[in-house]
Amino acid sequence: MRRKIIQIDEEKCNGCGLCIPNCHEGALRVIDGKARLVSDLFCDGLGACIGHCPEGAIEIIEREAEAYNETHVMEQIVPKGRNTVLAHLEHLRDHKEFDLLKEAIAYIKEYDIDLSPEASSLHTISGAVVFPNLHEALKELKTGSNCGCAGSKPLDFRIDINQVQASVEETSIQAAPSQLRQWPVQLHLLNPQASYFKNADILLAADCVAFAMGDFHNSFLKGKSLAIACPKLDSNKESYVEKLTSMITDATINSLTVVMMEVPCCGGLLQMANLAVQQAGRKIPVKKVIIGIQGEVLKEEWV
Repeated sequence: MRRKIIQIDEEKCNGCGLCIPNCHEGALRVIDGKARLVSDLFCDGLGACIGHCPEGAIEIIEREAEAYNETHVMEQIVPKGRNTVLAHLEHLRDHKEFDLLKEAIAYIKEYDIDLSPEASSLHTISGAVVFPNLHEALKELKTGSNCGCAGSKPLDFRIDINQVQASVEETSIQAAPSQLRQWPVQLHLLNPQASYFKNADILLAADCVAFAMGDFHNSFLKGKSLAIACPKLDSNKESYVEKLTSMITDATINSLTVVMMEVPCCGGLLQMANLAVQQAGRKIPVKKVIIGIQGEVLKEEWV
């Protein structure tokens, strides 16, 4: 069947192993100094490992692959202990894979897996009903976060309607004008030598930034030409590096501001920018800005 699955660029992979503990399904191993996908059966194609790769060596592609098998995954991770199992369940929930989540819970019940906090290791106990603790364990998914997919964790930022009402009464709200200077904005669609990039200050922003930050236009976009990209979900990121390199060398841009969300998967955006500067051989100021998931500026520094 054709489905989404991870692909590892062995030339980029340095064998650090940071991706391994963040693949709770057990699909990755370091073999002969390289991270390798050991079985299509175990890879769910959701990319929990991507944001933890410092070299940007992992991406999600679509290809012919053996179907993901939740039962085989549960067989792999149950011996790893309670926290790994809960992290896997949360991972499925955060990605809205509810059918797989039901399969996993059914497996836990079928084999009487002990998920109590006191369980030093998880195992089946023949003839004993040990999963009354399942309900309590699953409640931890509402608050705990062991999953590597911080960018996919659902959070509700809504505030009390009375607070909104009071704010509206005290403040006169006017529509803010757009600071966008060009179209298109998606990096795959951009011509790096377009006139609006010539000697310009460039803003390279992760796709989610403008939605999280209410004052994105005035705080960062004003006076800059824009390129947006998603380092986790976009394909052919090599072309991104090539286009950024061309902006630096051919369009002779003045500066590059990289604005990313605080989630781990956004780190690839700065890696691409730094690689482009290295390949261009022309030194330009590069600023890194980290935005919190509620729109606050967490860090802003020149790199």
